[in-house]
Amino acid sequence: MSKTQNTTNPFIEVRGASEHNLRHLDLQLPKNKLIVFTGVSGSGKSSLAFDTIYAEGQRRYIESLSSYARQFLGQIEKPEVKSITGLSPSISIDQKSVANNPRSTVATITDIYDYMRVLYTNVGKCHCPECGNPLTSQTADQIIDQIMSLPEGTRFLILAPIVRGRRGRHRRELDDAFRAGYVRARINGKIHELGQEIIVDTRQRNNIEIVADRLVRKSDIRTRLANSVNAALKMGTGNLILSVVDGSQQSTEDIFFSKNLTCSACQICIEPPTPKDFSFNSPSGM
Repeated sequence: MSKTQNTTNPFIEVRGASEHNLRHLDLQLPKNKLIVFTGVSGSGKSSLAFDTIYAEGQRRYIESLSSYARQFLGQIEKPEVKSITGLSPSISIDQKSVANNPRSTVATITDIYDYMRVLYTNVGKCHCPECGNPLTSQTADQIIDQIMSLPEGTRFLILAPIVRGRRGRHRRELDDAFRAGYVRARINGKIHELGQEIIVDTRQRNNIEIVADRLVRKSDIRTRLANSVNAALKMGTGNLILSVVDGSQQSTEDIFFSKNLTCSACQICIEPPTPKDFSFNSPSGM
């Protein structure tokens, strides 16, 4: 059995180019290479590059648009060429297009920079800045399914992280949780009763999680677990910590979940990227 042949054309093939001072020129241009046309003035460099190859690429692109869009762009004449094959959408940079801004690049001059930012936002894959692993996001149902996969009889806490690595007394956050009906919080790994006076060391960076529920893994807890998970995700702005505990309610393992882009190993969470994150004119992009 013969192998399937690769039909991808590695060349741009020009046949019978006769634009301006070109005389039935045939040539092959390899793709993914830097190609330079040289010659004396009037030898046909611009006629080949701009008026033939680029003009045909632009014409094909406009013809691929809807009839409604084409009526605003006008008609582009086909260059004097017998055929051009293997031609992709092309960009033309005129030597006279001089920009004084040091941030100007090929992408900004041709306006594809805006499209690239949208492309990176929607197609790009985010990785953890600490360990390099891909960042993932989960739905509430996926989080619940993972918790329900724990061994039968496992004791655990559902925690909503409200303070991560910040200095301060955090009195307002704790009071708000107490008024919302929660009675416990884990502060720097230790459980405290919210109804009692809590002294937080303002000189160190503190981690505070509100205890949304205390559960034992059983087959009939899914409804209660779902309510607790949704409440914790709402309070923790999309983040949740499952803390496996022993009989004395001491944590033995923490598992980090998030509806945002998260590295579970480093417990780093980022907001989904937006086009402004890739703009050097935006504070977040800088």
